[in-house]
Amino acid sequence: MPHPSDQSTLRSKVAAYFQLLSEYERELYHDPDLKREPPAGGKVLKSAVSTPAKGLNPYPSYAPYDSLTAMNESISGCLRCGLGPTRTKFVFGTGSKNARVVFIGEAPGAEEDRRGEPFVGRAGELLNSMLREIDWRREDVYICNVLKCRPPNNRDPLPEEVTLCEPYLHEQLRILDPEWLVSLGRISAQALLRTTAPLKALRGVVHRYREKPLWVTYHPAALLRNQNLMPDAHQDLLTLQRMIAAGAYQP
Repeated sequence: MPHPSDQSTLRSKVAAYFQLLSEYERELYHDPDLKREPPAGGKVLKSAVSTPAKGLNPYPSYAPYDSLTAMNESISGCLRCGLGPTRTKFVFGTGSKNARVVFIGEAPGAEEDRRGEPFVGRAGELLNSMLREIDWRREDVYICNVLKCRPPNNRDPLPEEVTLCEPYLHEQLRILDPEWLVSLGRISAQALLRTTAPLKALRGVVHRYREKPLWVTYHPAALLRNQNLMPDAHQDLLTLQRMIAAGAYQP
Protein backbone atom coordinates (compact mmCIF):
# COMPACT_ATOMS: atom_id res chain seq x y z
CA MET A 1 0.00 0.00 0.00
CA PRO A 2 1.48 3.39 -1.01
CA HIS A 3 2.71 5.61 1.75
CA PRO A 4 0.48 8.71 2.34
CA SER A 5 3.37 11.00 1.41
CA ASP A 6 3.74 9.11 -1.89
CA GLN A 7 0.02 9.55 -2.62
CA SER A 8 0.27 13.27 -1.90
CA THR A 9 3.22 13.58 -4.27
CA LEU A 10 1.33 11.68 -6.96
CA ARG A 11 -1.74 13.93 -6.58
CA SER A 12 0.49 17.01 -6.89
CA LYS A 13 2.07 15.65 -10.06
CA VAL A 14 -1.33 14.84 -11.57
CA ALA A 15 -2.65 18.32 -10.72
CA ALA A 16 0.47 19.92 -12.23
CA TYR A 17 0.07 17.78 -15.34
CA PHE A 18 -3.54 18.83 -15.93
CA GLN A 19 -2.66 22.48 -15.31
CA LEU A 20 0.11 22.22 -17.91
CA LEU A 21 -2.27 20.48 -20.34
CA SER A 22 -4.87 23.22 -19.88
CA GLU A 23 -2.31 25.95 -20.55
CA TYR A 24 -1.06 24.07 -23.61
CA GLU A 25 -4.57 23.86 -25.07
CA ARG A 26 -5.16 27.55 -24.45
CA GLU A 27 -1.86 28.42 -26.11
CA LEU A 28 -2.61 26.12 -29.05
CA TYR A 29 -5.80 28.04 -29.70
CA HIS A 30 -4.11 31.38 -29.07
CA ASP A 31 -6.14 32.51 -26.10
CA PRO A 32 -5.36 36.27 -25.98
CA ASP A 33 -5.97 36.34 -22.21
CA LEU A 34 -3.34 33.70 -21.47
CA LYS A 35 -0.49 35.15 -19.41
CA ARG A 36 2.59 33.01 -19.99
CA GLU A 37 4.87 32.59 -16.99
CA PRO A 38 8.23 30.86 -17.45
CA PRO A 39 8.55 27.55 -15.62
CA ALA A 40 11.03 27.28 -12.82
CA GLY A 41 14.50 27.24 -14.31
CA GLY A 42 13.13 27.73 -17.83
CA LYS A 43 12.06 30.42 -20.27
CA VAL A 44 9.16 31.18 -22.61
CA LEU A 45 9.88 30.33 -26.24
CA LYS A 46 8.55 32.64 -28.92
CA SER A 47 5.93 31.19 -31.25
CA ALA A 48 6.59 31.20 -34.99
CA VAL A 49 2.99 32.35 -35.49
CA SER A 50 2.21 35.92 -34.54
CA THR A 51 -0.98 36.38 -32.54
CA PRO A 52 -3.20 39.39 -33.30
CA ALA A 53 -4.73 41.39 -30.47
CA LYS A 54 -8.03 39.51 -30.59
CA GLY A 55 -6.35 36.12 -30.86
CA LEU A 56 -6.83 33.55 -33.59
CA ASN A 57 -7.60 29.89 -33.91
CA PRO A 58 -5.27 28.05 -36.30
CA TYR A 59 -7.64 25.06 -36.45
CA PRO A 60 -11.15 26.56 -36.50
CA SER A 61 -14.22 24.40 -36.75
CA TYR A 62 -16.32 24.43 -39.88
CA ALA A 63 -19.55 24.94 -38.19
CA PRO A 64 -22.17 26.98 -38.08
CA TYR A 65 -21.78 30.75 -37.92
CA ASP A 66 -24.39 33.48 -37.56
CA SER A 67 -22.91 35.65 -40.30
CA LEU A 68 -20.15 35.87 -42.89
CA THR A 69 -18.41 38.48 -40.76
CA ALA A 70 -18.33 36.21 -37.72
CA MET A 71 -17.13 33.32 -39.86
CA ASN A 72 -14.34 35.36 -41.44
CA GLU A 73 -13.13 36.56 -38.05
CA SER A 74 -13.13 33.00 -36.74
CA ILE A 75 -11.35 31.24 -39.59
CA SER A 76 -8.97 33.90 -40.91
CA GLY A 77 -6.09 32.47 -38.89
CA CYS A 78 -6.55 28.96 -40.30
CA LEU A 79 -3.45 26.78 -40.54
CA ARG A 80 -5.17 23.49 -41.40
CA CYS A 81 -3.04 22.92 -44.51
CA GLY A 82 0.44 23.89 -45.62
CA LEU A 83 -0.77 27.00 -47.44
CA GLY A 84 -1.63 28.85 -44.23
CA PRO A 85 1.92 29.67 -43.12
CA THR A 86 2.90 30.83 -46.64
CA ARG A 87 0.05 33.25 -47.34
CA THR A 88 0.21 37.02 -47.07
CA LYS A 89 -3.51 37.47 -46.46
CA PHE A 90 -6.46 35.14 -45.97
CA VAL A 91 -8.87 35.64 -48.89
CA PHE A 92 -12.36 34.99 -47.55
CA GLY A 93 -14.74 36.44 -50.13
CA THR A 94 -16.53 39.64 -51.03
CA GLY A 95 -19.91 40.86 -52.19
CA SER A 96 -23.51 41.09 -51.12
CA LYS A 97 -24.79 39.05 -48.20
CA ASN A 98 -28.07 38.88 -50.12
CA ALA A 99 -26.49 37.69 -53.36
CA ARG A 100 -28.61 35.51 -55.62
CA VAL A 101 -25.48 34.33 -57.46
CA VAL A 102 -22.12 33.21 -56.09
CA PHE A 103 -19.07 33.10 -58.37
CA ILE A 104 -16.41 30.58 -57.33
CA GLY A 105 -12.81 30.50 -58.55
CA GLU A 106 -10.17 27.97 -57.60
CA ALA A 107 -7.74 29.95 -55.41
CA PRO A 108 -6.28 33.42 -54.83
CA GLY A 109 -3.52 34.68 -57.09
CA ALA A 110 -0.61 36.95 -56.24
CA GLU A 111 -2.61 40.19 -56.20
CA GLU A 112 -5.46 38.59 -54.25
CA ASP A 113 -2.96 37.26 -51.71
CA ARG A 114 -1.49 40.74 -51.35
CA ARG A 115 -4.83 42.53 -50.95
CA GLY A 116 -6.95 39.87 -49.24
CA GLU A 117 -9.78 40.10 -51.77
CA PRO A 118 -10.75 37.64 -54.54
CA PHE A 119 -10.64 38.55 -58.22
CA VAL A 120 -8.76 41.83 -58.21
CA GLY A 121 -6.13 42.99 -60.65
CA ARG A 122 -6.65 42.50 -64.39
CA ALA A 123 -8.76 39.35 -64.01
CA GLY A 124 -11.01 41.08 -61.50
CA GLU A 125 -11.39 44.12 -63.74
CA LEU A 126 -12.42 41.87 -66.61
CA LEU A 127 -14.94 40.05 -64.44
CA ASN A 128 -16.41 43.38 -63.35
CA SER A 129 -16.68 44.45 -66.99
CA MET A 130 -18.39 41.19 -67.98
CA LEU A 131 -20.93 41.66 -65.19
CA ARG A 132 -21.65 45.22 -66.30
CA GLU A 133 -22.29 43.97 -69.84
CA ILE A 134 -25.32 42.05 -68.56
CA ASP A 135 -26.37 44.90 -66.23
CA TRP A 136 -25.03 43.24 -63.09
CA ARG A 137 -22.68 44.74 -60.53
CA ARG A 138 -19.90 43.16 -58.51
CA GLU A 139 -21.54 44.54 -55.37
CA ASP A 140 -24.73 42.58 -56.05
CA VAL A 141 -23.15 39.13 -56.36
CA TYR A 142 -20.77 37.22 -54.09
CA ILE A 143 -17.27 36.19 -55.17
CA CYS A 144 -15.01 33.66 -53.47
CA ASN A 145 -12.68 30.73 -54.12
CA VAL A 146 -12.51 27.04 -53.29
CA LEU A 147 -9.23 27.73 -51.43
CA LYS A 148 -8.78 30.73 -49.17
CA CYS A 149 -4.98 30.86 -49.46
CA ARG A 150 -2.72 31.19 -52.48
CA PRO A 151 -0.85 28.07 -53.65
CA PRO A 152 2.84 28.69 -54.36
CA ASN A 153 3.49 30.04 -57.86
CA ASN A 154 -0.25 29.83 -58.55
CA ARG A 155 -0.11 26.07 -58.98
CA ASP A 156 -3.34 24.07 -59.08
CA PRO A 157 -4.91 23.24 -55.70
CA LEU A 158 -3.96 19.83 -54.33
CA PRO A 159 -6.76 17.36 -53.51
CA GLU A 160 -5.91 17.42 -49.81
CA GLU A 161 -6.05 21.23 -49.79
CA VAL A 162 -9.50 21.15 -51.36
CA THR A 163 -10.62 18.55 -48.83
CA LEU A 164 -9.55 20.72 -45.90
CA CYS A 165 -10.78 24.06 -47.25
CA GLU A 166 -13.98 23.15 -49.10
CA PRO A 167 -16.09 22.89 -45.90
CA TYR A 168 -15.51 26.62 -45.45
CA LEU A 169 -17.13 27.14 -48.85
CA HIS A 170 -20.01 24.91 -47.76
CA GLU A 171 -20.58 27.12 -44.73
CA GLN A 172 -20.39 30.30 -46.79
CA LEU A 173 -23.05 28.92 -49.12
CA ARG A 174 -25.23 27.86 -46.17
CA ILE A 175 -25.13 31.41 -44.80
CA LEU A 176 -25.68 33.06 -48.18
CA ASP A 177 -28.25 30.56 -49.50
CA PRO A 178 -27.92 31.80 -53.11
CA GLU A 179 -30.11 30.71 -56.00
CA TRP A 180 -27.25 29.93 -58.39
CA LEU A 181 -23.54 29.10 -58.32
CA VAL A 182 -21.08 29.90 -61.10
CA SER A 183 -17.80 28.07 -61.36
CA LEU A 184 -15.11 30.24 -62.93
CA GLY A 185 -12.74 28.01 -64.88
CA ARG A 186 -11.91 24.37 -65.35
CA ILE A 187 -10.03 23.85 -62.10
CA SER A 188 -12.81 25.24 -59.93
CA ALA A 189 -15.44 23.19 -61.78
CA GLN A 190 -13.43 19.99 -61.62
CA ALA A 191 -12.76 20.44 -57.91
CA LEU A 192 -16.40 21.09 -57.04
CA LEU A 193 -17.86 18.42 -59.31
CA ARG A 194 -15.17 15.81 -58.58
CA THR A 195 -14.52 15.23 -62.25
CA THR A 196 -11.68 15.29 -64.76
CA ALA A 197 -13.94 16.28 -67.65
CA PRO A 198 -12.60 19.14 -69.80
CA LEU A 199 -14.11 22.60 -69.60
CA LYS A 200 -15.69 22.16 -73.02
CA ALA A 201 -17.79 19.29 -71.68
CA LEU A 202 -18.73 21.13 -68.49
CA ARG A 203 -19.93 24.38 -70.08
CA GLY A 204 -23.51 24.67 -71.28
CA VAL A 205 -24.80 22.13 -68.75
CA VAL A 206 -26.57 22.87 -65.46
CA HIS A 207 -24.85 20.84 -62.75
CA ARG A 208 -25.72 20.47 -59.07
CA TYR A 209 -23.52 21.33 -56.12
CA ARG A 210 -24.79 21.31 -52.54
CA GLU A 211 -28.33 21.14 -53.94
CA LYS A 212 -27.79 24.36 -55.90
CA PRO A 213 -27.68 24.72 -59.71
CA LEU A 214 -24.09 25.22 -60.84
CA TRP A 215 -23.15 26.90 -64.12
CA VAL A 216 -19.63 26.71 -65.55
CA THR A 217 -17.85 29.36 -67.59
CA TYR A 218 -14.32 30.54 -68.33
CA HIS A 219 -11.96 31.98 -65.78
CA PRO A 220 -11.26 35.66 -66.51
CA ALA A 221 -7.52 34.92 -66.58
CA ALA A 222 -8.11 32.48 -69.46
CA LEU A 223 -10.01 35.18 -71.32
CA LEU A 224 -7.09 37.56 -70.88
CA ARG A 225 -4.83 34.97 -72.49
CA ASN A 226 -7.24 34.22 -75.34
CA GLN A 227 -9.57 37.05 -76.37
CA ASN A 228 -11.24 34.75 -78.90
CA LEU A 229 -13.10 33.11 -76.02
CA MET A 230 -14.83 36.33 -74.99
CA PRO A 231 -18.00 35.88 -77.11
CA ASP A 232 -18.59 32.40 -75.64
CA ALA A 233 -18.02 33.69 -72.11
CA HIS A 234 -20.45 36.54 -72.69
CA GLN A 235 -23.04 34.09 -74.01
CA ASP A 236 -22.55 31.94 -70.90
CA LEU A 237 -23.49 34.88 -68.68
CA LEU A 238 -26.43 35.85 -70.87
CA THR A 239 -27.78 32.30 -70.69
CA LEU A 240 -27.31 32.29 -66.92
CA GLN A 241 -29.15 35.59 -66.63
CA ARG A 242 -32.07 34.27 -68.67
CA MET A 243 -32.33 31.06 -66.64
CA ILE A 244 -32.38 33.05 -63.40
CA ALA A 245 -35.03 35.41 -64.74
CA ALA A 246 -37.15 32.42 -65.79
CA GLY A 247 -36.79 30.76 -62.38
CA ALA A 248 -35.30 27.68 -64.02
CA TYR A 249 -33.75 24.76 -62.14
CA GLN A 250 -34.95 25.87 -58.72
CA PRO A 251 -36.03 23.13 -56.28
